[in-house]
Amino acid sequence: MDKIITLLNSYVWSWPLVGLCLLAAIYFSFGTRFVQVRHIGDMVRLLFKKDRNKKEGISSFQAFALALSGRVGTGNIVGVAMAIGMGGPGAIVWMWIIAFFGAGTAYAEACLAQIYKTRQGNQLRGGPAYYIEKGLRCPWLAILFAVITVLSCAVCLPPIHSNSISLSFSNTFNIAPWIVGIFLAALIALVVIGGVKRISVVAEIVTPFMAIAYILLSLVVLIVNFQAVPQAFHDMITSAFGISEAFGGIVGTAIAWGVKRGIYSNEAGQGTAPIVAAAAKVSHPVKQGLVQGFSVYVDTLLVCTATAVMLLATRCYNIVDPATGGFLFKTDAAQLGQPGVEYTIAALSTLLGQGWGGIAISITLFFFAFTTVMAYYYYAETSLIYLFSKSREHRDKIQDKYFDTHDKIKTKHRDRLIFDSLKTEKRLIAILRVIFVGAVFFGSLKEAGIIWSLGDMGVGMMAWINIIAILLLSPKTFRLLRDYEKQKKEGKNPVFDPKAMGIENASYWEETATEK
Repeated sequence: MDKIITLLNSYVWSWPLVGLCLLAAIYFSFGTRFVQVRHIGDMVRLLFKKDRNKKEGISSFQAFALALSGRVGTGNIVGVAMAIGMGGPGAIVWMWIIAFFGAGTAYAEACLAQIYKTRQGNQLRGGPAYYIEKGLRCPWLAILFAVITVLSCAVCLPPIHSNSISLSFSNTFNIAPWIVGIFLAALIALVVIGGVKRISVVAEIVTPFMAIAYILLSLVVLIVNFQAVPQAFHDMITSAFGISEAFGGIVGTAIAWGVKRGIYSNEAGQGTAPIVAAAAKVSHPVKQGLVQGFSVYVDTLLVCTATAVMLLATRCYNIVDPATGGFLFKTDAAQLGQPGVEYTIAALSTLLGQGWGGIAISITLFFFAFTTVMAYYYYAETSLIYLFSKSREHRDKIQDKYFDTHDKIKTKHRDRLIFDSLKTEKRLIAILRVIFVGAVFFGSLKEAGIIWSLGDMGVGMMAWINIIAILLLSPKTFRLLRDYEKQKKEGKNPVFDPKAMGIENASYWEETATEK
């Protein structure tokens, strides 16, 4: 069974998917005339702009923080070390390139999520399932995406990150895994019970803190090793394009690992970030698109780069020979062995000393993994609510046939159905929370094993569906940008009007216009 799933996963995350992600990123960058460069000022300004009349949804900064919590995870520590260890220093340059172009993809999928979002009480819901159904008019594909998201984000992915936390704390602090599991599950439960409001509040506090603290710690390491920093950047640039004699033979491997790790890390196109982007209340979809594009920059250009330069400047890495499996290149820290978190621990230990480097990484991993798990819950909950809404719509159509001729009976029956639906929805969310918290606890005790492959395959399938969808819907994202820029040029605060733009099924925006 393990071999079958591993084989299927290798097909899902094969070069065609990597190539599709890269082509989509380039396409959206050119199609928007490099919106990620021209509007970088707006990206930062909109990040901190508050809506004083906000009675529903979350702020742009909360959506940014929650999306960033999903992007910034263990991959920023372990994944970067793997990229350098397997592809050499040049892999980091290719991660930068992917992040630069990927910001265009992040912009596009966030815009679409905003167009087709819906209102649910005082919350806003949206994402790929919504724009696939309403924009592409393909409900079966939307349902498939939602099912994969629930299974991946609620069952398969949380144990992987809780296992990383458990192993790290067990090795560093000698704490039994079951104790770590109980503590972590209880903490996650406290957050997810509060719903999106509490999750977004925790994210806007914890995510910036953890990212800034880690970057500052990395900067201190670089200041101590300042003489080696120019050489670190030199190695990255020369090995990325085959200029370096030492790393010229693995330039293809550098590209492969840089592109893959870049896509995994910044998540542009995977379809998770738009779920969060839809929850933000803004006056125009482009505003949230720009904010989400900026989150890609923060993830890769800041956090991943902090890890990379720290490893290279302290020379705490080895490079594996892809042909033999041995070491193609060994630094002073050759005893570190195969690529992994040990590289980052060794780099921090040059500043903090033996033992303290492990403690620092354990604490960092805890925050990175915890906030990622928190984001997974929101992805799963939104997708579950979407599936329930489809089930409810189908049931209502059937009920209407039976009560078509008796208005009083129909009205009374419909009122009871609405009440029952709300109760059922609450029960489903409660069940999801129990399963989610249980998965977190389970992961603390057991090796990820086959669950990692299943989760990875699920995310890959989400990416296939989402990227194809946003490419088909791309004309709308380009029109949106022109409308935004036109209103800005006229000195207006851009406001989205779907009717004026000829965009159908934008139910939230149509309802908002009617209310005004």
